[in-house]
Amino acid sequence: MFTYFRGELIEASPDDAVIDVSGVGYRLLISATTYHQLPEPGSQVLVLAHLHVKEDLMQLYGFLDEEERQLFRLLLSISGVGPKLALAILSGLQVQEIQEAIVSNMPERLFAISGVGKKTSARIVLELRDRILKLRPPGGATPSSRVSEGSMRDDAINALVTLGFSRSVAQKAVSGSQATLKDPQVEDLVRDALFAIRTP
Repeated sequence: MFTYFRGELIEASPDDAVIDVSGVGYRLLISATTYHQLPEPGSQVLVLAHLHVKEDLMQLYGFLDEEERQLFRLLLSISGVGPKLALAILSGLQVQEIQEAIVSNMPERLFAISGVGKKTSARIVLELRDRILKLRPPGGATPSSRVSEGSMRDDAINALVTLGFSRSVAQKAVSGSQATLKDPQVEDLVRDALFAIRTP
C-alpha cells in the first residue's frame, strides 16, 4: 500500500520519525540504525515504508535502504518475531552483521541482543540461512565479502541521494571521503560524506 514517503523530516528519535508529505504528517517506527543515518530535521528525506496490519492496528515502519526493509520482512516471517522484536534486532546489529551471523550459523550473536532468546535466535538462523544465501550478489560472494571500491562508491552516492542530496553534491562528498579514509565500508563513506556536506 505504501512504498515510500518523500518529504520534510519534522522530528526523529531512535524509535520513530515524522515526515511531512504535502502537509500530512506520517509517523514511522524506525530502527536505531536508520535514526543515526537520518539528516537533520527540516531536511528533505526519502524513507522506504512497510505497513504492518494486525487486527485493528495499522502501523508504518520506515527504512533508509531496501536491504534493511527486506531483512525486516524476512524476520517477520519467523514465528515469534513481531515488528517490535525485528526492529530491536535491526537496532542491535548492522544489517551486514545480522546476515553474517545467520549465514555463519552463529545464533549467539543474535542472542546477545536484548529481547532475543536462545530459541528465537536459533530459529532465525535455521529458517533464514538459505534465504539469505539466495540474496547473495552474483558470483557467489557472501554478505561479508568486500565489494569493489566502485560499487561501494555507487552505493554510498545512492544512499545520499535517497537522503535528499543532489547527485552532484553526493558524488563530490563521497569522492572526498574515499580519498581520505583507509579501507572504508559503505557506511563509513556515507557517514564521512554526511559530515563533510553538513560542515561549512
